[in-house]
Amino acid sequence: MRRFNKVVAVSAAALLAGTSLAACSSDGSGGRDSGDNVIRAFNTEPQNPLIPTNTNEVGGGRLVDLLFEGLVSYDVKGGVNNAVAEEITPNENATEFNIKLKEGKTFSDGSPVTANSFVDAWNYGAASKNAQLAQSFFEPIEGFEDVSEEGATETELSGLEVVSDTEFNVTLSRPTADFPDRLGYSAFSPLPESAYDDMDAFGENPIGNGPYKLGDEGWVHNESIQLVPNENYDGEQKPQNEGIDFRIYSSMDTAYLDVQAGQLDLMDYRVPSQNYGTYESDFPDSNVNQPAAVFQSFTIPERLEHWGGEEGKLRRKAISMAFDRDEITETIFEGTHTPAVDFTTPAIEGGGEELENSDVLQYNPEEAKKLWAEADKMSPFSGSLDIAYNADGDHQAWAEAVTNQIRETLGIESEGASVPTFQQIRDDVTDRTIETAFRTGWQADYPSTMSFLTDLYRTDAGANDGDYSSKEFDKLIDEAGSETDEGKRAEIVRDAQNVLLEDLPAIPLWYSNVSTAWNPELKDVEYNWKSVPVYTQITKN
Repeated sequence: MRRFNKVVAVSAAALLAGTSLAACSSDGSGGRDSGDNVIRAFNTEPQNPLIPTNTNEVGGGRLVDLLFEGLVSYDVKGGVNNAVAEEITPNENATEFNIKLKEGKTFSDGSPVTANSFVDAWNYGAASKNAQLAQSFFEPIEGFEDVSEEGATETELSGLEVVSDTEFNVTLSRPTADFPDRLGYSAFSPLPESAYDDMDAFGENPIGNGPYKLGDEGWVHNESIQLVPNENYDGEQKPQNEGIDFRIYSSMDTAYLDVQAGQLDLMDYRVPSQNYGTYESDFPDSNVNQPAAVFQSFTIPERLEHWGGEEGKLRRKAISMAFDRDEITETIFEGTHTPAVDFTTPAIEGGGEELENSDVLQYNPEEAKKLWAEADKMSPFSGSLDIAYNADGDHQAWAEAVTNQIRETLGIESEGASVPTFQQIRDDVTDRTIETAFRTGWQADYPSTMSFLTDLYRTDAGANDGDYSSKEFDKLIDEAGSETDEGKRAEIVRDAQNVLLEDLPAIPLWYSNVSTAWNPELKDVEYNWKSVPVYTQITKN
């Protein structure tokens, strides 16, 4: 970080937010020596133990994706390829799938990957008693309601049938044409038999079937997570390096400084906001700025006073029109973000398209005031609309800019509310103890616009942080999932998005780019379709 760059950032933020930027003072980890071809990479502290069905945030997701491999995998552009699966064969209406596994696959401890490795793991993830965050991913499978409802005594999905060690059948409760495409998401990973002896202990020291395994130093909480190549892995993603040393940071500013100083090799998918204008010149031969499959928003829970029912619907529309996305992205983000016109992302085919109801995402202060006044006739607003954000993710500038404009447009109290870590804010959101609006965002789990919709806004979905529920949306998104014609599916998805734009279960903000830099000594750095580095191919001089 150069001093004059910080002054420029402060001036930009002051224009919109009336306040200066304050860099976080906490430091990332560091100090452990790494081998010549070990990649030192940025990460945040995972929210939970590294259990695939209980990991739905990026700090843990980066690790789970490297420790486990599913039935299918995704290439750099999002193409779907068989991984552990030899064949996945659907019936005519996409309600039954026969899955055959490749022979000889093993976990890092040498135990075999079998049909039971998948079936038992999916049953564990779906069962109510296990309270897994990714439970809703198993909802299409027949018998889900019997195992997932609170107090359910059933623990096995009736739609799963083991045929042999290398073959199993899946029966769905409704046609789901894109079901095979979802199977590369980490929730569908296999687990070894040993995992069920003590699942929490397993999550601290997981045994997977992916290209990496935990190293001898393992996971040192809030400091580092060491991955080394899995010598038993024989898939297509063989590591070209000697391992990934993930360093846990609570400040992106510190991480950027460490890359400049040669203490860190690889940033997150973006640099700190105060370096948007300089990172390309700071790292002229090792930077990237490209569209990412990342959607940013903030959510106002309907359970909060004034935000439920018709009153809440009017207020969310007013809030959405009360701030200027174009001005904020230009001034704060300097061309590294694009104002949102929908709930997906232009990095995924069919996403990022302006829709019939997209005008609710345009800055319109007069309409915002009108809608707010209509809501006040129902129940006069009191209190403050605060937006909580995690301080370790560099969100202060935009949160203050947005709340400042809301305050000026609507004449209400509105502030950014800093929470120290991503883990803490996610715990508060997951436990439903947060009493303010809060930043939300989504990185696609599988390369489809459906990943941005089904998992976030379908009733009772695992990542439905605002507890949104709409029969109309649920019906449309289920129809889209069962439609085999891609053109017709896209039309239904557009209809479903128009429902979201009418209800605004979250307030869309912008799409992020991969706008980042890395140690120029690295070779073959490439960011994939969901804005994550292809860690396995990176090497160091």
